Amino acid sequence: MNRSPDPAVLDIRIGRVEQLFQTFDPSPFRDRDLDPKATQYIVDWARGLNRKVAIGIHLHVQAKAGAAEDVRSAVRGYFEHRADAAVREMRELFRLGRIYLVIGLLILVLSLVGSELAVNLFGESPSVSIIAESLVILGWVANWRPLETFLYEWWPLRRDIVLFRRLAAAQVEVSVAS
Repeated sequence: MNRSPDPAVLDIRIGRVEQLFQTFDPSPFRDRDLDPKATQYIVDWARGLNRKVAIGIHLHVQAKAGAAEDVRSAVRGYFEHRADAAVREMRELFRLGRIYLVIGLLILVLSLVGSELAVNLFGESPSVSIIAESLVILGWVANWRPLETFLYEWWPLRRDIVLFRRLAAAQVEVSVAS
C-alpha cells in the first residue's frame, strides 16, 4: 500500500509517563497495557485518517531520560498485541461460522426432506402445505447466522486488524522532559 511521505502526527502531552499506562498493571513499561482512555483517543484519531496516510505519534512526556525507548516500545507492542488479538478473534469467528454453517445446512436438508415427506405422506391439503412451507422457511432461517457471519461480521474485525497494524508500525517519537 502506498503511503504518503508526510505522516499524520498525533501530538499527545502527558504530565507523567504513568498516565499513558494502566495503573493496576505492575509490569515494566514495555509489557504494560496502555490506559483505555489513551488507547481510545489514539484509535479514534487514527480511524479518521485516510488509509494511505502514514501515522506518527509524538508523545511529550515528563520522565527519566532513558524512558523514551521504553515508551516507544510499549506503544508499538501494545498495538501489535491488539492486532494479534483481533486476528485470533477473527479466526474464532470463522471457526464458529463453519460450525454454524454445518448445522444450518443439516437443518436445511432435514427441513426440505421433511417438507417433501409431509406432502407425499399426507397429500396437498392447506394445513399440510402450511407445515411443508414452514419447514422450508425454517431451513433457510437456520442459515441466517452462518450467512451473517461470513458476509458481514468479519469486516469490523478486519478493519481493526489493519488499523492496529498501522498503529503498531507508526513512527513513535517521544520527547522527554525531566
